[in-house]
Amino acid sequence: MFFIYQIILSIILLTSPIVIIFRIFKNKEDKKRYSEKFSLPSKKRRDGNLIWFHGASVGEILSIIPLIKFYEKKKNVNQILITSSTLSSSKVIQKFKFKKTIHQFFPIDHFFIVNKFIDYWKPNLAIFIDSEIWPYMFRKLYSKNISFILLNARLTKKTFNRWLKIKFFSKSIFNKIKIAYPQNLETKKFLKKLNVKKINQIGNLKFAQNNNVNQNKILDKIKLLLKGKKTWVASSTHIGEEVFCAEAHVILKKKIKNIITIIIPRHVNRVNEISAEIRKLNLKIALHSKKIKNLNDVDIYLVDTFGETNIFHQIGSTVFLGGSIIKRGGQNPLEAARYGAKILHGPNTDNFEDVYKLLKKLKISKKITTSKQLASSITFKKNKKIGIRIKNIGEKILKKTIKELDNLINNEFEKT
Repeated sequence: MFFIYQIILSIILLTSPIVIIFRIFKNKEDKKRYSEKFSLPSKKRRDGNLIWFHGASVGEILSIIPLIKFYEKKKNVNQILITSSTLSSSKVIQKFKFKKTIHQFFPIDHFFIVNKFIDYWKPNLAIFIDSEIWPYMFRKLYSKNISFILLNARLTKKTFNRWLKIKFFSKSIFNKIKIAYPQNLETKKFLKKLNVKKINQIGNLKFAQNNNVNQNKILDKIKLLLKGKKTWVASSTHIGEEVFCAEAHVILKKKIKNIITIIIPRHVNRVNEISAEIRKLNLKIALHSKKIKNLNDVDIYLVDTFGETNIFHQIGSTVFLGGSIIKRGGQNPLEAARYGAKILHGPNTDNFEDVYKLLKKLKISKKITTSKQLASSITFKKNKKIGIRIKNIGEKILKKTIKELDNLINNEFEKT
């Protein structure tokens, strides 16, 4: 099966230049750094101990920021490597002023490219976040006696069933994981069935807070800009959801004169397309990147920058989470909930089923299906008590996670 897998990847590699050019044209690829995906590094490996974290995209990377901040201060850690697969996640990392930490794009899981990557970076420990399972990478790390773990592991029923279709191959991959830390009970059950040898459930690391203190000045400016306005936030929206939220704004505008809707699209490369669609509703748009000084007569404040969602989650008393009206499985509501916001979402939230169950139990979330329901569900007052409760849960999970990782990391460092 490994042979067939590598044959498929070899065929993909032949067409990769065309794919890369297309993605650069669509602003989905870094035109200078795309070569990192072929194990052509743009940064140097320092001497000494190196920890490697890998997460697919923005959500996974943000979930480990508290860990990165902790290990930046550890003297026995000489360098931290973060890899991810998306352009947006690389730009988010740039917002943090780390000293030991560098970012590279995750390499294609082809034997030639992976071998080159591991031989260059030589990590002491590899930490894969969420649902990042890479067959050849795992095999190579195992053969090199480099321990790797699955942190904040998440497997949906759909993904688990896919792995079951190739059961023998799957078990040969999952049994190489040193230890997995599932974020929920369902994932724990699936990992056991996939032959992971050691499992320890700590909790969902996404409960932990990842504030960027470098953004405080921007936050103050935005608060001043929005002074006297009634605002709500539509966060991580996908195709069609921006218009859905803009239609809710039209309804709200009839009752509230100083209303401003803040829309943060999941993919900012769609900004021109989004703007064109919203203007059809005769609404005036302001782009965050333009840094305008007043919002008189503005209806929609469109955030077209990377890594600043956290700022607006601190402001919004009501936050609609995208990827939930369309069949995308929803986006992570925890950051907004930590600030005491009321959470609104569509019917498709499979990606965060356990989280939404908790938010529903705490009575701070609500499912909506129409723009009219969305408009009528928006409030302008935060629930600070619930926000503090969620922050406390996050702090406990973070402390337990750091304690676990410290033991693992120190053991791996002692080997060298």
